[in-house]
Amino acid sequence: MKKTAKSSLLVTSATLLTLSLTATAIAGGPAVADGTPTPSQKASPKASTSPTATPPADMSTVGGAQLGKAGTQVNLGTGAPVLPKDLSARSWIVADAESGDVLAAHNAHWRLAPASTLKMLFADTLLPKFGKDEKHKVVPSDLAGIGPGSSMVGIKEDETYTVHDLWLGVFLRSGNDAVRVLSAMNGGVEPTVEDMNAHAEELQALDTHVVSPDGYDEVGQVSSAYDLTLIARSGLQKKDFREYASTVRAKFPGETKKNKKGKTTRKSFEIQNTNRLLTGDYGLDVYRGIAGVKNGNTSNAGSTFTGVAERDGKVLLVTIMNPEKEESNEVYKETARLLDWGFQAADKVEPVGELVPPKGADTGTQPGTEASGEAGGSGDGSPVAASAQEAGSGGVGVALGITGGVLVLLAGGVFLVNRRWPLPDLVRRRPRP
Repeated sequence: MKKTAKSSLLVTSATLLTLSLTATAIAGGPAVADGTPTPSQKASPKASTSPTATPPADMSTVGGAQLGKAGTQVNLGTGAPVLPKDLSARSWIVADAESGDVLAAHNAHWRLAPASTLKMLFADTLLPKFGKDEKHKVVPSDLAGIGPGSSMVGIKEDETYTVHDLWLGVFLRSGNDAVRVLSAMNGGVEPTVEDMNAHAEELQALDTHVVSPDGYDEVGQVSSAYDLTLIARSGLQKKDFREYASTVRAKFPGETKKNKKGKTTRKSFEIQNTNRLLTGDYGLDVYRGIAGVKNGNTSNAGSTFTGVAERDGKVLLVTIMNPEKEESNEVYKETARLLDWGFQAADKVEPVGELVPPKGADTGTQPGTEASGEAGGSGDGSPVAASAQEAGSGGVGVALGITGGVLVLLAGGVFLVNRRWPLPDLVRRRPRP
């Protein structure tokens, strides 16, 4: 396949901390993103059924005809390693984050329930709308309609939070309460869903239909491995998106209380990312070079995950949807195996398709200008989101910024990137467990 009209991802990762594997106890549920179902997931009254028990014979061909075929698609070249044999996911994709080449895929356009990986679209849609220092006092209506058993970061009524706090709650704890508050700031759930569907269409994520902004199981809410990868690639062009997605732990504001002397105090508590490839877990090592992005789990979707990782100057995106194996952390284990394969096979396979650019890419940017998503992602000219150190991680923080990075549009819609990429410190350094 010839490489034409491919957009380039400007992605940077982080130097993060060695951390405890003990997370703050947070209620889990149908939108919980840590890959561990809870009892409440078993009886979600709004959970839809999958559109089909097996992938349809004819699926979307966005990104290439081969991606519309059912089953595994890979074009192995000389010396290319074979794909891992122990993959059980209903759908998956491995793509080069920079060039957009899809190295291999399995039912890439199968429309399935996305769970909290849909929060990537929520973030990519709403991040530019609010400055990180903007404050919001929560009223009861902000938290109305949250699904039973939802994952929560612990937002309280009548408390004030910054937008930065809320995004930490979305990315680290997959908090549906944080999603609802940000949606309220955007005019409510309904206009937020409309905005998300419009943005998905602009990205050409045409398998995606949003019903609930937090990824909670709803009838008709679907996406695909292809779309989630496309959405992640778009989000990762925003500096604040990259930072939040790669932050391991942070401090989150607690409830305002009065002490025995009548003095009002408000303490913070620690929250930890539920992405197990970032944090590690029992029987699962931190993946070398991992930089995010988002995980999820519902009774309907099963486990879902999109991850981005860098190794030896190559950056890959992998999306996994609903592994059939019920082993602990299976979604992360299969992601790690596909990343390992992708790094070995990257220059030894013929792409089976590509990640397409947004619809408006050929008219939305003038030659020589900076792409709107890369300038900072805050939408108001303010600095990008604070580092993990500022958020309370207690360490060296998150390395941000693109060195000389400019996304330019040439006549004819061909994208180029003029930059040194990736950064030298893209891979974190931490002691092995």
